[in-house]
Amino acid sequence: MAEDARGAAADGPGAAAAEVRLRLSVRGLTDADLPSCGWAGSPKHVRELAGQVRRAAAGEIDYLAACTPAGLPVALCGVDYAVVPGAGTLWQLGVHPALQSCGIGTLLIGAAERRIAARGLVRAELGVEESNPRARALYERLGYRAFGRAPDSWDVEDEDGTLRRYETMCVLMRKILA
Repeated sequence: MAEDARGAAADGPGAAAAEVRLRLSVRGLTDADLPSCGWAGSPKHVRELAGQVRRAAAGEIDYLAACTPAGLPVALCGVDYAVVPGAGTLWQLGVHPALQSCGIGTLLIGAAERRIAARGLVRAELGVEESNPRARALYERLGYRAFGRAPDSWDVEDEDGTLRRYETMCVLMRKILA
């Protein structure tokens, strides 16, 4: 599926803004995409994406990429069907930093919701860090409603390769899919 994402760009103070339209397609992430996903996180995270590609091939999850006409991923989102019975759980939603606030996250979430519905499920769920009000506002705008809180944690890799545990509190949100 190809859809438009729009954004405005200006080169500095006094520069005129111009609208740019970018035709994107949403498809499953592949091993061939991984070298282009360095923007999505640490080298450890990108290595772990290979495992997500294998899980998607096995039908356990969907791992989606919004891609440019050249096939380069500019946004990623996983949908796990085993976390919450009867729901698809969105996770690891990320948009290339240079392309945030252009509608790409909205495009990708819509594609994820269609994948969930295609499996016969009527609910999408996600957790958003309390320290990320911008993401929460996006999810609320798209119809997600808070229903609880839960701690979450994962390993992160520092620039020097050191692993540390990151702990956070998330707002749990859900949306009933039409």
